[in-house]
Amino acid sequence: MNRTGYLGDLLNQLVERRFVPLRGGSDAPVAQLCADLLAGAGEVSTMRLARQILGAYARMDMQARKAFFAHLADTFDLEADALAQAALNYGSGRDVKQLRLLLHLAEPRRQELLRRLNHAPGATGELVRMRCDLLDLLPERPDLARVDLDFAHLFQSWFNRGFLVLRQITWDSPARLLEKIIAYEAEHEIDDWEALRARLDPKDRRCFAFFHPAMPDEPLIFVEVALVKGVPGSVQALLAEDRTPLDPARADTATFYSISNCQAGLKGISFGNSLIKQVVALLQQELPHLRQFVTLSPIPGLRRWLEERAEAGDAAATELLDAPEPDPTQLRRLTAHYLLDARDRNDRPRDPVARFHLNNGALVHEVHAEADLSPRGRKQSLGAMVNYLYDLDQVEAQHESYAAQGKIAATRAVRQLARAAAE
Repeated sequence: MNRTGYLGDLLNQLVERRFVPLRGGSDAPVAQLCADLLAGAGEVSTMRLARQILGAYARMDMQARKAFFAHLADTFDLEADALAQAALNYGSGRDVKQLRLLLHLAEPRRQELLRRLNHAPGATGELVRMRCDLLDLLPERPDLARVDLDFAHLFQSWFNRGFLVLRQITWDSPARLLEKIIAYEAEHEIDDWEALRARLDPKDRRCFAFFHPAMPDEPLIFVEVALVKGVPGSVQALLAEDRTPLDPARADTATFYSISNCQAGLKGISFGNSLIKQVVALLQQELPHLRQFVTLSPIPGLRRWLEERAEAGDAAATELLDAPEPDPTQLRRLTAHYLLDARDRNDRPRDPVARFHLNNGALVHEVHAEADLSPRGRKQSLGAMVNYLYDLDQVEAQHESYAAQGKIAATRAVRQLARAAAE
């Protein structure tokens, strides 16, 4: 695979699009600038006003930003009465002009404002950071969720899979990108540069990330891969400092041991499904002898579920939580029971990582105790982890079965563990 750097062909196509506010800004209130932006029609004025608004936003404190979002919610909302009348008119006439008006009125004016803000060079990244601020405000101001719907709707289109670029990250990638991999790693902390090198440089390690042309310096999501023999049951073994790298020609399994979403402002915009499947395709092309593609995944909701069961009088859960070292057999049984049987209020699998992989068409392959003995691993799952298997001949059927019927694909061994816990 080409290892010459993640920006190679992007830079042949793109002019650098970093956001630079206009010098001096504008004395006009931001509300007036927003109104002017929606009223204007020229490309030059649109870009100028967009830069002024984004520059003004960057200088605001959080209280002013809260007022800005409230202004977007109230001033640029749907015109409900006009929309209702337009729907009636179209229902009676089915005229193309009436449909055009109906579609125009069915979209809050906020969406067009955000589109015009995106005309400024580098604005896409600024808008992603703006949504991050908005998400932080939602617990306090749930009424602003109307604005977030518009951000999410536009980002679903702007960050469509067709616009994303997959690149391998190597030890030779730019230092500023490598710093971001250290900062964004969400599952297994990277302590220093040598620890990062151990994940990128050995011949049996790979790392891949999605980028967007409008944010070429910012990974959206990345996955770390270990090439191994057999299905691993411990992240300590995968990341051991004294391990001997494996010749990729001897590997039979690719293990996805860490998946990190990098942009909080893109919450709810799913990239992981496409990322895993495309990486599998690339690895099959590079190493056609690989037989299995699995994850070694965290189980972030397990401890809380066990605590709830203990509070309800479950002796097995209480014993696990109170033990200095949880009994491995009992932990595996209750973990399997949690993954296959525990449900949230929407009758979906309770564990968020399980929902992600099951919706992708993966199968619950094996459950491991003492798999992540880090403080984080012990805190969230008493050290338990799980393998999800991606069998490309089965993922589509398993996805359809899960999506339509909620059926969880799992091996016989995992089902036996879950039944033993329920007895």
